[in-house]
Amino acid sequence: MKLVLTGNPLSTQSIYRYTCRGRFATCYMLKKGKELKKHYQEEVDEQYNRDIIKTDCEMYIDLFFGDKRRRDVDNFNKLVLDSLQGIVFEDDSQIQKLTITKNYCKENPRVEVIIII
Repeated sequence: MKLVLTGNPLSTQSIYRYTCRGRFATCYMLKKGKELKKHYQEEVDEQYNRDIIKTDCEMYIDLFFGDKRRRDVDNFNKLVLDSLQGIVFEDDSQIQKLTITKNYCKENPRVEVIIII
């Protein structure tokens, strides 16, 4: 199964912030992260018309960035996996193999996800 999520991928550092309340750190998602997650979930809802996966699976994520700035590829999977959770699979702990590749497409930045059961 292949899913295409449109828009320039955002890194975890650009969508989450930490704050201290008393002695405890709290993590929260910024507005632009919430908006992109909602956008991804709407696209997944449109494209995925099967039952939720309840078994282990493997996933391939192809990131297509709109520019060639230097990026750490491991900072971009969290929002994608969180967006698929509860729609495609029950929990991201079901993913046994995750492969992420970095590509460039100025005209059409996106994330392509392939899920193999």
